[in-house]
Amino acid sequence: MNMGLSYNKPTSKVHVRKTRLQSSSVSGLAFGSEMSGGMSDELAEHLHVYDSVNGIDLKTAKGRGAYIKDIFLSDVYMENVQRGIKATSQFTNHPDDKYDPNALPVIAAISFSGIVVINITTAGVFSGIDKSPFTSICLSNVSLTASYDPSSSWMCAYVEGSSVNVLPDPCPELQVSWSSPSSDCFFLLNSNCQVAAL
Repeated sequence: MNMGLSYNKPTSKVHVRKTRLQSSSVSGLAFGSEMSGGMSDELAEHLHVYDSVNGIDLKTAKGRGAYIKDIFLSDVYMENVQRGIKATSQFTNHPDDKYDPNALPVIAAISFSGIVVINITTAGVFSGIDKSPFTSICLSNVSLTASYDPSSSWMCAYVEGSSVNVLPDPCPELQVSWSSPSSDCFFLLNSNCQVAAL
């Protein structure tokens, strides 16, 4: 059976909207880990995620290769989730042993805008790979209410991004100014807002 990169049928131009999502064992909305070559240009908006382990989950691993990029999530309300946002390249499961351990995935240009989360344990987890960090992670108007000390509610490794109007303050790796030459967030959010209006 052909799977993943061997199947090589990327997914693009997907629009998910006005949906209620719930999973007591995994994630309300997940991207990956199997991607069949990659996924891009996806919009998810006006979502209600509740009673789930993870609210929004992007997951991949060494050996997956491919990409998750140009993903825009907007106007999402979450309640009673353990983690509001989770993105990891440390997913360990593979469908078989016929994968290239040197095939590194790319996660880039992921925008979160207008996200409200209440009653969570962890606001966000971003865990990339040393040789393939997450890039252009953009957080705008994100409010997460943790059920305990908010100062320890973000966990980040090998990630680069920018944020504006985010509470509690995200980890330093996600606090690059939007006006910085290294930040693509203003361009990405405006581009994706135009897509959302179509």
